[in-house]
Amino acid sequence: MEKLESIKDHAKKLKLNYLNTNADSIVENADINNISYQNLLLSILENEVDLREKKAQERRVKAAGFPVLKTIEEFDLTFQRSITQRQINSLIEMDWIDRMYNLILLGPPGVGKSHLCIALGYKAVEMGYKVSFTTMDNLMHCLKTQEISRKSKGKINNVLSSSLLIIDELGYLPISREEANLFFQLISALHEQTSLIITSNKGLEDWTELLGDPALTTAVLDRITYRCELFNMTGKSYRLEHRESLF
Repeated sequence: MEKLESIKDHAKKLKLNYLNTNADSIVENADINNISYQNLLLSILENEVDLREKKAQERRVKAAGFPVLKTIEEFDLTFQRSITQRQINSLIEMDWIDRMYNLILLGPPGVGKSHLCIALGYKAVEMGYKVSFTTMDNLMHCLKTQEISRKSKGKINNVLSSSLLIIDELGYLPISREEANLFFQLISALHEQTSLIITSNKGLEDWTELLGDPALTTAVLDRITYRCELFNMTGKSYRLEHRESLF
């Protein structure tokens, strides 16, 4: 028992959490099943790696800031026919992130834009990418207050160090000239450094009205669409078609 406690103590100091937590059962199982020293060590190390990867993924999910968790498997391709299974299969390989491509999802409310961008972001996290999710409104707030708010500064730093930034709901709320300039500066800073997924209820031809300056809009779109896949998602609102009623 003394040796077992020493093993746990050393494991704790070395941050071998699996061994620290499971030392008793590991030793007992090795005795019962006559496990070789090599297989015992291999099993311990494999479980340590699995545990660390699981915790790292949990940290990446938390840092991403998803409002809810959605998966690709939950996305109803029978309802939203503007995107195909073949396209989905290609997107979840995440080669487009490595190549610094952007995705723009356009369409009215309820057609699955937010579900799809969250699901792709979550899949990217599972594959080890650093992801940041934000609504356009929250992004503008953080950009404007980063000099006076530690929380906002932390969010922007997280955005700048991400492999993938998801900006949801661009165009739902009006933005000022100052905000449009801040948005342009951010897009310029991220250009060919970070992949983007942007969802919007407005077509690209309406972004000039949104950003308030034709030259600035051209500059923003030039950077976003340089390497970009555009999806026009049409159809009825999934939420309205599948709404739940009390009666």
